[in-house]
Amino acid sequence: MSKYKTIAVVYGSDSSEWEVSCRSGEFVASRIDGTQYDIYEIFARFGRWQLVAARKRDSMRVTFPEGARPEVDKTDFSVRVLGEKVNFDFVYVVQHGAPGETGQLEGYLEMLGIPCSTCDSSVCSIVFDKYACKCYIRELGLAKCAPDVYVRHGMDHAEVDAEVKRKLKFPVFVKPTQGGSSFGVTRVTRFEDIGPSILYAFKENHTVLIEQGVTGRELTCAAYFDGTKVATLPLIEIVSENDYFDYDAKYNGHSQEICPAPVSDEVRELIQQTTAKIYFRLGCRGVVRMDYILAEDGLYFLEINTIPGMTSASLVPRMVRTAGLDMTEFLSTIIENS
Repeated sequence: MSKYKTIAVVYGSDSSEWEVSCRSGEFVASRIDGTQYDIYEIFARFGRWQLVAARKRDSMRVTFPEGARPEVDKTDFSVRVLGEKVNFDFVYVVQHGAPGETGQLEGYLEMLGIPCSTCDSSVCSIVFDKYACKCYIRELGLAKCAPDVYVRHGMDHAEVDAEVKRKLKFPVFVKPTQGGSSFGVTRVTRFEDIGPSILYAFKENHTVLIEQGVTGRELTCAAYFDGTKVATLPLIEIVSENDYFDYDAKYNGHSQEICPAPVSDEVRELIQQTTAKIYFRLGCRGVVRMDYILAEDGLYFLEINTIPGMTSASLVPRMVRTAGLDMTEFLSTIIENS
């Protein structure tokens, strides 16, 4: 017996990832069990939240044309459809970037007492900031973290340059501390290119991380709570045709995503156990993906994705298929145990 009846799937976002978010959200909505739940799809961007489609239990999906889409009432997160007021029991958040991954949407839902599929607002806010997250992981001591330099807009350029020369070796990655899908990220091999790369990253966020590159195999693992324990999915190894796993490699087919990753049982267990421990220690909810580099001197943590991509070609759905799990049943597990 399901705990919930009416599910809102929220996608779109205020970030550069909004189009990817829409594809993820549409995929999730299409795979949620239509015999158990009423499913409402909400496109949310820059404060305008509109109902774009609805699928009542055991019924066909109905879309609302642009210009005639019901507006969401933010006072109680409800919507009126053909004169009927619909309140949501549960929200499946598929917003890559702000406000879904930053914790802002989760904070709003917490104040209304509406459960959702993601980590709580405090965990989201820590994890979404790459620098804050790395500081937390360093303290846990569960994986290595590459040396880095933190830059805030307005800092003295000479101070930043001196710290880069003192702490880092090339190549380095210059990235906004908040964001995803590799927007604003540059791989830098020469010192003179640091400045322009910082300015490019500032287009995405007002703080930037300059991180030393680590040579090794890029591996990713996802974890979720299955109702009794923190479970993990099969590992994926990412082999990019480009210099790194950038937007082009992610979404235009210029990478191999090998699942299950061809690693030893020892490496697989290390990464899965590390992922499960981080998930538990942070207090994560829903399905969360964690990225690593396996180098000669150990396992390096890269980042955590509290709302990983969920298109049909994304990493987590591929892990789910490799594990032999049914996607609809998997999403029900997430909904009922978040």
